[in-house]
Parts: sequence; C-alpha cells; structure tokens
Amino acid sequence: MTEAKAMLASVSMVPIRVIRTLPPTYKIPDPLPWAQLVGPLAAAEDAVARFDERLAKSPIRDGALNRTHFTDACASLWLDGELVHLEDLVLHDAGMDVRAPTHELTRAHAVLRARRRIADAKPDWALSTTGLASLRGRGEREEERSNWKAGERSFKLEEDGERDDVDLEEPISAIEADSHLASAFAAVDAANARTERRLADETRFRPERDSLIYDPDWDEEGRLDHWRDVVNQTRGLPPTLAGAIAADAWGVIEPLEHTPWLGRLLAAALLRDRGKTRSHLPCLHAGLKSIPRERRRPRDVAARLIVQLEAITAAAESGRKDHDRWLMTRNLLARKLAGRRATSKLPALLDYVLTRPIVSAGMIAAELGITSRAAQNLVAELGLREATGRGRYRAWGVL
Repeated sequence: MTEAKAMLASVSMVPIRVIRTLPPTYKIPDPLPWAQLVGPLAAAEDAVARFDERLAKSPIRDGALNRTHFTDACASLWLDGELVHLEDLVLHDAGMDVRAPTHELTRAHAVLRARRRIADAKPDWALSTTGLASLRGRGEREEERSNWKAGERSFKLEEDGERDDVDLEEPISAIEADSHLASAFAAVDAANARTERRLADETRFRPERDSLIYDPDWDEEGRLDHWRDVVNQTRGLPPTLAGAIAADAWGVIEPLEHTPWLGRLLAAALLRDRGKTRSHLPCLHAGLKSIPRERRRPRDVAARLIVQLEAITAAAESGRKDHDRWLMTRNLLARKLAGRRATSKLPALLDYVLTRPIVSAGMIAAELGITSRAAQNLVAELGLREATGRGRYRAWGVL
C-alpha cells in the first residue's frame, strides 16, 4: 500500500506542459506575382463585368438571382463534403418538407438566408461591424447588451443625482416626519434594484458556448480583426483580386470556428462594395465547385489566388449561360400566354416558376391563391417540364 502511494506521489509531481498553438496569420505576398496573376485576373474582371451588365438589363433578373441563391447554398455544402439536394432545399425554404430536415439541410438553409440578407442589404453592410455581427448571429445580443448598459447608466445618473420630486399622494407632513424611514426604504429599494440588474445580466448574457463544441482558445474577435486588416490592405488592388485575397485569407485564418462558408459570401460582398458587381451577388461556392478537387488547396499563395480567380471566372460564365437558357425558355413559354384573359394566372405562374429551381403543386397553390388541382391544370397548360418523375410527388421546373 505504501509503494502504491509513493508511486502515485511520484507521478503527481511530474510537470505537465500545455502547448497552445498560435493563431494562424496571413500575409499578402509583397511583391505580388503579377506575371502569374495577370492572365486569370483579366479573365475574371471581364467575365464578372459581362455577367453583371447582362443582368442589369435583363427582364428575368430577380428570378435568376433567386435561383442562384439556391444553387450556391447547395454548392457550399458540397465543398464541405455534404450532399444537399436542390429540391429538398427549395421545399424546406417553402415550409413543405416531404421528410424531417437533416442537419446538412438546415446548414444549407442558413447559407441561403445569409445570401439573401447580403443581397438585399446595401453593398457595404456585410463588411461593416453591424453586418458582421448580424451574420454571426450576435447582432441582437449586442444590441440588447448596449440597450441594457444604456439603461444602467441612466439609472445610475438618476440614482446619484439629487431627487427633488415628491410623491404628491402622501401628506407632506408624513414625509417630513418620517424622513429617516423614507431614506431607509430608498436605500433598500436601490439595493434590490442593483441585485435584480446583476441577476438579469448574468442570466441574459451568460456565455452560451459549450467547451465540448467550441474551442475556448479560439479567439474569434482577434482573428476577425486580423482578417479585416488583410481586407483593408487590398484597397488599392483590383476588385476581383481583392475578393480572391479575402476568400483565401478567410480559409487560412478561419475566424469563425463553425462557419467556414461565410468567407466566400463576404468575398462576394466585397465585389459589390468595391463597385465591381452592381446587379448581383457572385456565386463563389458554385464557381469553386467547378475547380477540380486536387487543385483547390495548393500550398503556394500565388497558386491559391489563381484558383480563387478561376472560381470567380467560372461562376460568372456559368451564371451567364444559365441566364441565357432561362431567358430563352421564358420567351418560348411566353408565346402560350397570347390570347389569354386578363385575369389568367398563367403569367403569374411563369414569373413564379422562374424564381425557383422547382415548384410543386402546393407551392404554386400557396403563391397564386388557388387549389392544388387548379395549379396542376395551369402547369399542364403552360407545358412545364416534369422534374421528379414520380407519380405520388410531382414537381416541375425550368431547367
């Protein structure tokens, strides 16, 4: 027994050294390898400008943008090794799931909602402090904290100042006679108020992150500041190159532990902020999906920037081809609207089907305010293409 205790005592005296890894840093190459970047940079600048100009004067601009939101959200999960079907995401967004949503589907829907918020906001909103806090899910919490602190300051000023107001409901003689008792009650009320504020502050703003899920050494604020510094250093560079650097820096720094997809959305927002794209939010996830897997993460910084520029080019070219195909299909289907009554639902159905990759009878009925049977009749009159090929559950779309 004594030998066991001596052994435990000797083991307990062994010092344990905790090694903490330093946060990753990113440095823009100085000088930049212009000889390698000039070709992909020129191609990216030209492709993005052509696609943005095409959308600016397009009659189906809103519908095309809505469809690209869905495809880019699915591509973001595909890059992480997760498969999310496009039709499942459309139905989940409409609240008409055919099965219980999976974790991957909810993540794809989060990407979809973030894209919509960035696209609908001002060009500089996503990269601002308020925009980043809102996209991280901390906007409301920080606003509540600021309002609570403002309330605390006003209460302290009111408490510290001399209170000249008198309760008119009580007799003045009673107040003057019981001045000591009134001051004692006031001190008790102030102490109760301070206790309630302290308890409310601890319960409302208690850290919600579990150490089993989040790394306590993951300094998100410091990494975000580092990423912002890198983005600020790209002020004098071409917009597409600045977007490529922002996307590459996000992948290296990894500011948010569980939101890796937000970096490419912010890089796309950077192109809007710098005035390169005025009519759309680029689909960088879909563009990077077209790059072969073995070429996506090279070790050389210049090679990574070339990959990002090629992804921007691929996204613009693919978007332009899809837009032309949808526009041609819309012109062909619009011929079937000739001679229809002014109260016909076919024009509304054509506009709606261009905003979604697929539509079901329930979605059409909810959008147009008709029955499911009437929605199927309209689909048959318009001649939409069957997307599922199943008799029990049917969906149509303009592919």
